[in-house]
Amino acid sequence: MYWIYDIPNWLFGLLTVAVFVAFGLAGLFATRRWVGRLHRSQSHNDIVGFYLAAVTVFYGITLGLLAVGTWTTYSDVERRVDHEATALGVLYRDLQGYPDPVRSVLQEDLRQYTRQVIDVGWPQQRQGIIPTGASAILSKFQTDFLQFDPTTSGERVVQGEAYHHFDLLVENRRARLDSVTAGLSGPLWTLVLVGALLSIALTWFFALESLSMHCWMTIILSALLGLMIFLVAAMDNPFRGKISVSPEPLERVYEQLMKLGR
Repeated sequence: MYWIYDIPNWLFGLLTVAVFVAFGLAGLFATRRWVGRLHRSQSHNDIVGFYLAAVTVFYGITLGLLAVGTWTTYSDVERRVDHEATALGVLYRDLQGYPDPVRSVLQEDLRQYTRQVIDVGWPQQRQGIIPTGASAILSKFQTDFLQFDPTTSGERVVQGEAYHHFDLLVENRRARLDSVTAGLSGPLWTLVLVGALLSIALTWFFALESLSMHCWMTIILSALLGLMIFLVAAMDNPFRGKISVSPEPLERVYEQLMKLGR
């Protein structure tokens, strides 16, 4: 299923809507005569309407909650990446208070870490792979960082601030990596898809004299459900697809702070 994230969003959305509309129309034409016989002695459209309303309300609430949850997860990951970049930038500035050559070594470690995350780690995340390359660089930074022994009160204050921002960096990095494989589970996707198909199938049980009106009713409901499912699927994996969390905050830190400070 992950191939859907390799195609443009407009094509993904169009295919999703087309599949649901095709299903709706195919079922309508296949069942129209049979449904007509069921309504021959008495119209049951009012019962079908009440039943369709009840099902779509329950399904709509479920799908809406999943959409909100997906967007919340996406926003939280985006916020975590922004916090990671902020902690990285502040930590880099904290190191300005360290004497050379310790300062140069530590800042070079952070530059390498940033480039590793942007150039290597992010493409791996887009493929659903949890990157590990930056861990060695961060471990080296921690080793170099802990070897420094401050000799003045000013250096001790700077080191305390640097410790704090390093902890924030590690915490937000861990949260980012944990989100690489985030997404709806298989049972939830089964619920979403089966619920949509059942909702569309209920429109087939109306007996309408106008075939064109029946078709348009089915098309509109099918297209709406297809668009909703497209939205959920497009944002389901925060780092995959065209609608995904970008490394822009880290790129800004590197370009505006680290690159200029070399």
